[in-house]
Amino acid sequence: MYFSKIISTGAYVPEKTVTNDDLSKIVDTNDEWIVSRSGIGNRHFSSDENTSDLASEAAKRILQKINKDPKEIELIVVATVSADYTTPSVACLVQAQLGAENAVAFDINAACSGFVFGLSVADKFIKTGVYKNAIVIGSEVLSKYLDFEDRGTCVLFGDGAAGVYIERAEKGGILAENIGSDGSKGMSLTGGYSQVVNAFNGTKKDGKDFFIKMDGRVIFDFATRKAPKSVMDLLESAGIPKEEVDFILPHQANSRIVEVVSRKLKIPMDKFYMNMFQYGNTSSASIPIALNEMMEKGLIKEGNKIVICGFGAGLTWGSMLIEF
Repeated sequence: MYFSKIISTGAYVPEKTVTNDDLSKIVDTNDEWIVSRSGIGNRHFSSDENTSDLASEAAKRILQKINKDPKEIELIVVATVSADYTTPSVACLVQAQLGAENAVAFDINAACSGFVFGLSVADKFIKTGVYKNAIVIGSEVLSKYLDFEDRGTCVLFGDGAAGVYIERAEKGGILAENIGSDGSKGMSLTGGYSQVVNAFNGTKKDGKDFFIKMDGRVIFDFATRKAPKSVMDLLESAGIPKEEVDFILPHQANSRIVEVVSRKLKIPMDKFYMNMFQYGNTSSASIPIALNEMMEKGLIKEGNKIVICGFGAGLTWGSMLIEF
């Protein structure tokens, strides 16, 4: 059996940084309120770059690190909830910008678990011998879906993109996964509703459900239950004791969620990597942005085992054990 090994990472965020103090000028909030409830201090907002632009720049950086010819890429998977268009897909736009003319390209939508789901899909293509390599990217411009009169959501999210290049290996790489969904609670976190309006139904577009809406209490309870269970089930299925895990890389949604997950898993916080203070919640991009940061800091060494764990809208969750 083949394995999928992460060979390179890359990330890109828009230049504009928006601080909590910046937000306090347009919505009823303040720095202390945001930081104490989420651990977020800053976020990046796009001025004119759309989701495919961020994803393409991240992909270019991934390939530049290993001097990889885009024409050699066989698969591009982009995880996003904020595509430029309904069609073409972000992945196809990335393919065009890269000049990766030989790659199969498509998007998936699993929100904040999207990168884990996308990596899972690409891993199957490699494990089964269909493709020898792939780029998997999480990319979001969530600022276009924010209601800046709703302080409960607009302070949480940011824009960014990041991803990995993976290729076929004889050992190591992605060792195990645990993913799941619960659509019965899907309406607790929504965004981008597309209303049925046409020339024959007499309905006028109101756009009321276009912006991100979230029942924070439901999502907090969901995340603090599902994330630790997913990690425990993952490690049990892989036969790996938690003591052998070098780092846990969770979705960067909320520092309080991570603290609860740490307590439930009985894994110390110093094994959890967090950077939401700098970027906010970038949905499908949050895990790969943090992973790229860890790699560039030299925190992950050869032979290290890490667990990535996503959770979010859908509702969805997913954990993956990766050996470097």
